[in-house]
Amino acid sequence: MGVQCEQDEHVSIVTIDRAHRANSIDLETAQQLSLIFDELEHDERVRAVVLTGAGDRIFCAGMDLGAVEAGQAAAINGVAGGFAGIVRRDFPKPLIAAVNGAALGGGFEIVLACDLAVAAANARFGLPEVGLGLFAASGGAVRIALRLPSALALEYLLVGDAIDAQRALELGLVNRIVAEGAARDGAVELAHRISRNAPLAVQAAKQIARTAMTAGEGQAWALNAQLANRVTASEDAREGGAAARARRVPVWSGR
Repeated sequence: MGVQCEQDEHVSIVTIDRAHRANSIDLETAQQLSLIFDELEHDERVRAVVLTGAGDRIFCAGMDLGAVEAGQAAAINGVAGGFAGIVRRDFPKPLIAAVNGAALGGGFEIVLACDLAVAAANARFGLPEVGLGLFAASGGAVRIALRLPSALALEYLLVGDAIDAQRALELGLVNRIVAEGAARDGAVELAHRISRNAPLAVQAAKQIARTAMTAGEGQAWALNAQLANRVTASEDAREGGAAARARRVPVWSGR
């Protein structure tokens, strides 16, 4: 199978399962990922999602070159959500990349589309497309410019050099580094910590922060006012206060 999806309490773990093809994305895999993200978006049990690749060497090598040669590139990029079903998707729930190895080209663009990233010590990141006569057109050129100072963003885009895990941590491209082979466990642990919080509040916080990053402070404040009223009036807000007063663990309903 091209994709595996597992449920661990309120955390879903999505694995690109094509280690024999460097976990690259062909049309079938793109379609599977798109359908899975559609389902996870609307599944009330799911509060956080971990995305990783099979094995311990490569997170994702980008688009499958065999699929490109077969003329499937446009179709792969055209699935709902864009490349890998995620790079152009406004996914409402926290999405954590478990970077178990190299994330180059489209693989790095997938990581950049995630909210958080846990990287194995052997992880590498890069956008080498310009050396192939292409550019990082699945969000890489857009998102790295939002994440890094302009000179650094342009260097990585125009030169195409790889970034090791330690440098990625220094640049704020990943949240933490774990031992080789431990990226999935580290990401799942982080996802569980998030899932213990109120899901409506978590999703609102993510949406406001993302809006501030991409659309600016004015639109973020407008959205903040709208969502603050909704979250404050929610059942979860009442439950959070009651649980704090009773010194017990809250039971969230997501309403």
